[in-house]
Amino acid sequence: MNKKINILNKRAKFEFHLLDQYTAGIVLTGTEIKSIRLGKASITDSFCEFNENNELFIINMFVDEYEFGNHFNHKTKSQRKLLLNKKELKKLHKDLKNSGLTIVPLKVFISEKGYAKVIISLAKGKKMYDKRQVIKERENKRQLDRIKKIN
Repeated sequence: MNKKINILNKRAKFEFHLLDQYTAGIVLTGTEIKSIRLGKASITDSFCEFNENNELFIINMFVDEYEFGNHFNHKTKSQRKLLLNKKELKKLHKDLKNSGLTIVPLKVFISEKGYAKVIISLAKGKKMYDKRQVIKERENKRQLDRIKKIN
C-alpha cells in the first residue's frame, strides 16, 4: 500500500456543526474494496442511519464499478454496514433519538493493515445565516492574505 487514499466530504464542514468523531470499519465486497483503493468513491451526498436491529449503515455512498470486474460486480449505490463497538453504537443511537442530530461521514481511507475505514461525525445542521457568516469570514481572510502578499 504505497498510495494514500483519502476520499473527503468537503461539504460536511460547511453544512454541519461537527461534534464527536468516530472511526468505523466498512463491510465491503471484493470489487468494492478494489474500487476504493483506486480512489473511485464519493461520500458527498451520504449519511448514516440505524436500522431496526440497531446496526449502523452508510447510505448513498457511491463506489464506482470495478473496471475489471465481471458479472459479479457490485451496485454503485447501496447500503454498507459500519462496524463500531457496542458502547459507541449505543451512545450514537441515544444521541440521535434525544436530539435533532445526524451522523455524517467525513473521510474514507485505507488503514495500514489494508482495511477501508470511514471517519464519521455526530453533527448538527447549520442555519442559513451560519453558512453566510462562514462565507463572509473566508472572503475576508482571502482579502487580508492578498493585502499581506502585496506588501
